[in-house]
Amino acid sequence: MDPDYLPFHANPSKPEFKAPEGAVDAHCHVFGPADKFPYHPKRKYTPCDAPKEKLFELRDYLGFSRNVIVQASCHGTDNAALVDALENAGELARGVAVVDPGITEEELRVMDKAGVRAVRFNFVKRLVDTTPKEVFLSIAEKIKPLGWHIVVYFEAPDLEALIPFLNELDTTIVVDHMGRPDVTKGVEHADFQRFIDFMTSNDKVWVKTTCPERLTQTPPDYRDVVPFMKALVEKFPDRCLWGTDWPHPNMKSHTPDDGKLVDVIPQIAPTAELQQKLLVDNPMRLYWS
Repeated sequence: MDPDYLPFHANPSKPEFKAPEGAVDAHCHVFGPADKFPYHPKRKYTPCDAPKEKLFELRDYLGFSRNVIVQASCHGTDNAALVDALENAGELARGVAVVDPGITEEELRVMDKAGVRAVRFNFVKRLVDTTPKEVFLSIAEKIKPLGWHIVVYFEAPDLEALIPFLNELDTTIVVDHMGRPDVTKGVEHADFQRFIDFMTSNDKVWVKTTCPERLTQTPPDYRDVVPFMKALVEKFPDRCLWGTDWPHPNMKSHTPDDGKLVDVIPQIAPTAELQQKLLVDNPMRLYWS
């Protein structure tokens, strides 16, 4: 792994919050092991191995039932580690793949059978090389017959330019990590309000209320991110998801304690009804129905 790479927490705390029965960690990853599933030669970072066994162990330890495993950029478009994890988990996991425009219908069907239900489009320039919009549109057409949706990852300053393209996709879109708002600007800032307006104007847009550990200015205290997460959960209760982001690739400020991340949930979804939607009903409807 890279010399400055922070491995995942070896001994996370047990969360005080008890997740509802059937709760889903809707954003997490598997990395390697590299001797079996090599990292992509053009990757922008090299992580520590974070195999499926560790992920499933954490799922049980935190009191969750299922995972949605997202292909990360260090594996490129080689989804072998993801598919292996899905096949081992059976009905307890679904996946989000990263594919290239040359992918065949047969390859897509194999991934669909394994449990893949979406593709991820990454617009974060420090993680991936720029991809022409036409490439993304051609992939979007290929996955339509399968009923998959599209997960998008971008940063707040890029949203305004992306909105026309995202609306052009004309399908269910899930935005990673709330579009990465700058929390120092506050919930009322035009940048975050633009994101809320985007979700209001397009009811096909969902959001992951995830990664306070990436957005906070005061780690490991995530109180500065809670108002953003809570605003989305309360305004769009039927279109929000939650996940750990384990094993937290590319963290620089601190090593997140997954138990503490779970304990943020009642702060952003203060009622049992909101918790049920966030952790069970919404991810089950999107990934298992």
